[in-house]
Amino acid sequence: MKCNKLVLAAALVATSSYSMSQTSNEFVVEDIRVEGLQRVALGAALTYLPVQRGDTLNRFRTTQLIRSLYSSTHFEKVELYRDGNVLIVSVAERPTISNIVFEGNDDIKDEQLQESLDSSNIRIGEPLDRTVISSIETGLKDFFYSIGKYNAEVTAIVTPLPRNRVDVKLLFEEGDAAEIRQINIVGNKVFEDDELFKQMELKFDAPWWNFLSETRYQQQTLAGDMEIIESYYKDRGYLQFAITSTQVSMTPEKDGIYVTLNVTEGEQYNVSEIELSGDLLGFEDFISKVLPLKEGDLYNQAEVTFTEEFIANYLGRFGYAYPTVTTIPEINDEDKTVKLTLRVDPGKRIYVRRISFKGNQVTADDVLRQSVVQMEGSWLANRSLETSKAQLSRLTYMESVEFATIRLPGQDDKVDVEFTVKEQASGSFNAGIGYGDATGLSLQAGVQQDNFLGSGKRVGISLNTVSYQKSAQLTYLDPYFTIDGISLGGNIGYSEFDGGDFGLIQYSSKRWSIGANLGYPINEVNRISFGVTYSSVELGANTQPFVQTTRFYEQFADSGDPDAPINYDSITGSVSWTRNTLNRGLFPSDGSSQRASFSTTTPNSEVNFFKLTSDAKWYFPLTRNQRWTVLARLRLGYGNGYGDENGLEQILPFNENFTAGGADTLRGFENNTVGPRGIQLIRSNLITSPSGVPILGNRETNSIALSNRSLGGNAMALGGLELIVPTPFVDSEFDNSVRTSLFYDVGNVWDTEFQYDQYKDLEVVQVSNRGNVIETLPDFGDWKQYRSSAGVSLQWISPMGPMVFSFSRALKEREGDDAKFFTFNIGSTF
Repeated sequence: MKCNKLVLAAALVATSSYSMSQTSNEFVVEDIRVEGLQRVALGAALTYLPVQRGDTLNRFRTTQLIRSLYSSTHFEKVELYRDGNVLIVSVAERPTISNIVFEGNDDIKDEQLQESLDSSNIRIGEPLDRTVISSIETGLKDFFYSIGKYNAEVTAIVTPLPRNRVDVKLLFEEGDAAEIRQINIVGNKVFEDDELFKQMELKFDAPWWNFLSETRYQQQTLAGDMEIIESYYKDRGYLQFAITSTQVSMTPEKDGIYVTLNVTEGEQYNVSEIELSGDLLGFEDFISKVLPLKEGDLYNQAEVTFTEEFIANYLGRFGYAYPTVTTIPEINDEDKTVKLTLRVDPGKRIYVRRISFKGNQVTADDVLRQSVVQMEGSWLANRSLETSKAQLSRLTYMESVEFATIRLPGQDDKVDVEFTVKEQASGSFNAGIGYGDATGLSLQAGVQQDNFLGSGKRVGISLNTVSYQKSAQLTYLDPYFTIDGISLGGNIGYSEFDGGDFGLIQYSSKRWSIGANLGYPINEVNRISFGVTYSSVELGANTQPFVQTTRFYEQFADSGDPDAPINYDSITGSVSWTRNTLNRGLFPSDGSSQRASFSTTTPNSEVNFFKLTSDAKWYFPLTRNQRWTVLARLRLGYGNGYGDENGLEQILPFNENFTAGGADTLRGFENNTVGPRGIQLIRSNLITSPSGVPILGNRETNSIALSNRSLGGNAMALGGLELIVPTPFVDSEFDNSVRTSLFYDVGNVWDTEFQYDQYKDLEVVQVSNRGNVIETLPDFGDWKQYRSSAGVSLQWISPMGPMVFSFSRALKEREGDDAKFFTFNIGSTF
């Protein structure tokens, strides 16, 4: 059977060279047959045909039919045939993409490449449009050229597979980036080249030690540097400064770049007058009084921009979310002054219709809504939105938070607010492992869930059977016990503690306690809390009669049985204040946090003492992306007794002493080994009080022995600096879960009640820890006897909880200190 070919694939466009006479080629279609279909159903294919049975097919209908089939994106080849009055449509479907592979790309991540392909509708499972392959290759080459890689090559390889499928591979040969050989600035007279070069991010001929300098040419970085130079001039009064032209030339080998900037500096201008115009909603007097711009000052572009933002943000507090503030300069070249007119258009007051959340898989919307201060139905306030974002970000189970305002079609005074959150693990398996000469192997374990069942409540249970402690504790906290942010928490616990295995002096204790606390928000960043705890403590017999411990024991010891354990009950009240402006709950990089607390036992308790503690952290980002940040830390503590018991002045119980050493305090030292040591009097004719307290008699016969372990002290001062740096070999997208820092720790624990003059002349006869002889008694009451260390720390929020690896070296240590190079902890607090 002979068929007449109507149109070839190459002639299926409006400019087709195919020609036929209307009279000889027009015919009435009696039937339509489609050939070559594989994946596309016949019914779907027929829907793309603008010709039906009974229609007359002519040149116009033929072109229209071909365009319709191609616009369906299912076919890469179409041919039309005529068999009598039967129209035959022969098609070749586009192959389906089976797999997409990227190879050789270093500067572009796979995710970024896939996003670029998605915009061209090239993704697995979709038909491949071969016509866009070359444009993708060209676009990717342009990207590499923009970052100075002029030898880069991008090749797309399409491999046919059975069943009309293909594999797509993008093969990259990036090559080396071109280095900047020289930067020239032409036309500058006011500022020297070196001063302008300091402002630029791009560098040339940088010294080897300046590893942060960017010597690779990047088009976007150069554009940013040009803006920086322009701002540098305009912030210093050069209102008419301009970069008139830019030349970028390349070496023949395409490995070096020469950049030339031609500038016109102009003259300096002073502000002669500032005028406010437009609708300021009755705030003219207030705004004019607080404007940063002042008449008579040198013109400053940064101040002008800040003033515009200040006015817009101020109006945004009252629901005018989209104000327009424009500064119109009127230049007077005769006296080199400029009049600034600030024209304000507040627009309409915007109200919030609905607040929604996206991305929360575990946390309930109601829990997130508790941290949002922007209310539905009220006007949109930019300050409320930023505060809401900050409070959500501080939740320990949130990795990132963003928000967007969505304007409603046909309603120019209403918006929806959508918060997009990314959750992170809200539970932690708290564990630690370590080894020390004094403590031996130590292990601990526990579980805490900061977002229990997505409710935002914190529930923790800890069961420990480590070498130094057996304990069980249950904690609970509801941060939004009431709708206005009052929190309610409680805890109940029991523990058996062995100080000797904890790196302290040898003593044992048993404690059980129950407590509750209430927290009240003062504002978005400040909170005050009150708590009360009842505890019962049993201290084992004073088997090692150190001077410091005996002084406490004798208040409760039974003269008839001095070796019996002592027991005391107490009720402790506490008040604490916290302030938190951190940008994240875990791994913050900006902001600060401060906490101060005061706790004291009530007068009707069997022991009377108080403790003051404070803890502060400040983060100072060094770069815009906050990957380089400085952290400053300070922790202070002081405690003492009040009143008297059995005629003796009460002191802080030694089991309440502060200790230092280890991952959370002083890295580089064994856990809890920093601080005063126990003192024992050795005398041939020992005279004691009825309760067993040694009485200093003939000094010539006295000597002292020091314990191998620390006793702790009633005063503490710890601090440190950390430089947070990008983690090597880890992408920036993991900065919220992996952190590396270089640290310097410094601090001390001392005893303000220690009477050094009573013991300084006595001979030290006992060898200290690890065979180090202490020839003279240290002054355990001297706060200046500090220790310090430095090192590197790696922190990782693992599925089991936070993990910390620290390598450190003691820089300043005292006789008898137990230095430690490596520590590893799971479940530490950041």
